[in-house]
This record gives sequence, structure tokens and C-alpha cells, in this order.
Amino acid sequence: MTSADLLLTRPSPTPRELRGDLYLAAVILVGAILSAALSAISGIYGDEQAPFALALVYAVALAVPLAVRRRWPATVAVIVSVAYFAAVTLRIPEVYVGNIAMFIALYTVGAWSADRRRALIVRVAIIVGMFAWLIVVMYRDAITHADDADVMAGAFSPFVAQVLLGILVNALYFGGAYYFGERAWSSAVQRATLEQRTAELEREREVTAAQAVALDRVRIARELHDVVAHHVSVMGVQAGAARVVLDSDPEASRRMLAGIEMSAREAIDELHRLLDTLRTPGAGDDAPASTIGLDSLPALAAASDAAGLPTTFTVVGAPVAVPQVTQVNLYRIAQEALTNARRHGGTGANAEVRLRYTDDRLVELEVVNSGRPVREPRPGLGQLGMRERAAASGGAIEIGARDRGGFRVRVAVPLDAVALGTAR
Repeated sequence: MTSADLLLTRPSPTPRELRGDLYLAAVILVGAILSAALSAISGIYGDEQAPFALALVYAVALAVPLAVRRRWPATVAVIVSVAYFAAVTLRIPEVYVGNIAMFIALYTVGAWSADRRRALIVRVAIIVGMFAWLIVVMYRDAITHADDADVMAGAFSPFVAQVLLGILVNALYFGGAYYFGERAWSSAVQRATLEQRTAELEREREVTAAQAVALDRVRIARELHDVVAHHVSVMGVQAGAARVVLDSDPEASRRMLAGIEMSAREAIDELHRLLDTLRTPGAGDDAPASTIGLDSLPALAAASDAAGLPTTFTVVGAPVAVPQVTQVNLYRIAQEALTNARRHGGTGANAEVRLRYTDDRLVELEVVNSGRPVREPRPGLGQLGMRERAAASGGAIEIGARDRGGFRVRVAVPLDAVALGTAR
């Protein structure tokens, strides 16, 4: 038996099982008393038969320990075995119920003893002791009746046949108690293990479901922030500029109001696409919230320029296929970076958007803006969303203030074989 076997255990007995032991003990007590009375009347031991009063004591000694057999199985087995040994030695007129009680006790040790080493030792000791006692009794009977014709008949004598039958019956009796006890223990341990694994799987399922809900909430919050913040920022800048030139340049004011109208429509369209994606069954992180991509970056730069932040867009290197999800993430990062530039760049700021395709299978996006210096940039939801999008595409992002003023955002995403396999 290994140390791992000692760690295996079964659940403690339930109140119902403990009550069942009380009922079993009562049945054994009544059965032992009836068996003792009938055995005493039939005189199974003849003149050597012990008084009936000892049979009553024996019945109690068999029944009472069985009431707590699941609590202290090894102790109960020893008590019942000793009582049975004493009863047979003293010729107490009861045999049948005693055999049943000892079988139950031996079975209980195998089925309920948590200390498996102790269970093995107790059962082996009882079985070896009983067989040793049986051999001694048989040898004594053979010596006592050495002159009988049955004994002198040799290997085929009725006496030898009776001895072999007794050994066979006892082997089946003790072997059965041992085997069924072990089977009951193994079945209970397997059942407990399955229940534990089922409970663990249920807990893991609940955790996974909670994580999925949390990820969906983060994804929705990120998409809403990117869509709303950008367009509202553009509309705010254009509305402020229109208010300033409303009296002096009505035509410019009308153009700015038209830009506000366009930004509002774009925001509504993107929100509709986002809601359609969320309503689509099975749509996960791999399903983009819109059809925007790297091809939309020139339009984004133009919109930023029209909103009052002069913006240029440059492509470096030969374009290659990029997964749609990565395209959406890079677009949103550029969108958020330009939104922050308009908010914090100040008067006279400008921005540059550069998209690079490198020879080492990387696509890089860099958004740099000039403007007033930022000494201690405070990370907000926008920066958090950019970092999450970069991580979702398997890339790395750098966000920081420039020494000569303004801000710089740079993200690099590897184009591995798996990503290329999902590119559109």
C-alpha cells in the first residue's frame, strides 16, 4: 500500500446510515436471542453446552458494538471476533447469528476504516487467528479420536473430508468478507472522487461564465468609449469653432455644422454596427464591431484635420494582409490617440499618423502630435483601451509624452502564420 492510498478516503457516515446501524444492532440482538434459545433447546453441544445466561450475554456482546460499527470499525471487529471465539470455546449455544455478526464486522472494517493500513492489519490478524484456532481444534479432535475408524480410513475418510470442508467454508467466509469490504471502499472512494470532480467542474464553469461576462463588459465598454469619445470630441471642437466664427464667417460656420452632422451620423452608424455584432449569436472577440480597418486611416486623418488638428498620414513599406480584428484594433488606437491630441495638444498642435510594414513581419502604427508638454500624463480609460487592444492583437504598445511637447503612441503587432491565416 502506497502513501497515495492512505490519502484516499470516503465521506463520513450520514445520520441515516448511523440510524441504520442502530436498527441492525437491534435485529442482531433479537436474532441472537432467538437463535440461542432454539440452539439451547436442541442441545447442539450436548453435555458440554454452556448455560443459557451466557448466551444472553453473548447476544449483547455481538449486537451492541454493531450499533457503532461505522464510527469505530476496527474496534468493533476485534470485539465481535473475540466474543465469537469465546462463545465457540465455551460452547455457548449460538452459532448462526454470531457468524453473521462477525461477517458484518469484517466487512465494515474494509468498507469504512479510513486508516487502510490499520484495516489491513486488523482483518489479517483476525483471519490468521481464526484459521490458527481452527487448525488447533482440528488437530485436537484428530488426536482425541485417533482410534476411530473414520480417522484411520486415511485420505478418503469422512473425518478428513469434514476437515477439508471446514477449511473451504471458512476460506470462502473470510475471503468474502474481505473482498466485499474492499469493493465497498473502492466504490465509495470513486464515487466521492467523481462528486468532487463534478463540484470542481461546476465551480470552474461558474468562474468561466463570470469571466466571459466580465470580458464582454470590458469589450462593450471599450467599443462604446472609442466610438462615442472620438465623435463627441470632434463635434465639440467643431461646435466651438463654429460658435467663434458664426458672426464673422457664416459660410465657415455652416461647413463646421455640416461636419458636426456628419460626425453624428458616423457615430450612429458605428453604434448600430456595434449593436448588430452584440446581437449576433456566437459573436465573440474575433468578430469585429465594425467594418473599419487600415484602409480607413486616411479618412480618419482627414476628419481629424477637418476638426481643427492638422494631421498627415504616411504609409511606409509594402502593404501585406492583416487580420481584420488587428485592423480594427489599430484603427481604434489611432482614433483614440488623435482624440487625445485634439483634447490636450492646445493651440497650434499638429499630428502625424504613420503606418509601417517592416521586413520582419511586423505592422507598426505610430501617432505623434506636437503641442504643450505633458509632465505627468494621467492614464485613463482611453489609454487602458489602447493597451487592451494591443494585447488582444498580440502586440506591444508604447504611450508617453515627448520631451519637446505633445504625445507619442506606437504599437507593433507581429504578423505570424496564424494571424495571416485569418486575414481577409
